[in-house]
Parts: sequence; C-alpha cells; structure tokens
Amino acid sequence: VSGQDAVVVAAYVASGAGQNGAEAQSPAALGTDGKKIFSSECASCHTLKAASATGTVGPNLDQLHPALAIVTRQVTNGGAVMPAFKGVLSQAQIDAVAKFVSSNAGK
Repeated sequence: VSGQDAVVVAAYVASGAGQNGAEAQSPAALGTDGKKIFSSECASCHTLKAASATGTVGPNLDQLHPALAIVTRQVTNGGAVMPAFKGVLSQAQIDAVAKFVSSNAGK
C-alpha cells in the first residue's frame, strides 16, 4: 500500500489503537460530552493530558494550544492523516469536542 491509500490505512489503524479489543461506542451514543467524544474518537491519535490521552499519530494538543475556531475547523474538515468528522459527529458534538480541546490543552 502506498500514497493516499497508505494514509487512509494508517488513519484507520490509528482509530482503533489502544482500545484493547473493546468495541468502540457509536458516535451517536457519545452525546455532547466533549471529553467523552475526545476519548472515544481522538485519544488514539492525540496527546491531551485532560483526557489522559497519549496518542502520537497527530499533534500533541497540549503543546499546540489550538484556538476553538482552529479545532472546530480541523475536526470538521480533517487534514493530512486526520479524517473529517463532518457527517460522523453532529455539529453539537463537533462543537463540544472543540470546546473541550481548546479550553483544556496545556493544562
């Protein structure tokens, strides 16, 4: 596998990393708890102390300190190896996880 196919496969593998065989919750079942959404959908790729997340595929959010608008845009549209969550998470869920990340990064 090479090129964009490799990127897609890597993102898929990373999305299930660290789940120890546990079945992931469906996005709808996560509600609008930003920490819960982050832990389920983002923690396998990103480091964020507030969620006890130590992922290394994506940027360390504690070091990045992203602003709310940036997190919202990135979660919605994706980028690089990060998948877009528009259509996977509701807008309320995207807003909740973006607020959680932007208000807790670096703490």
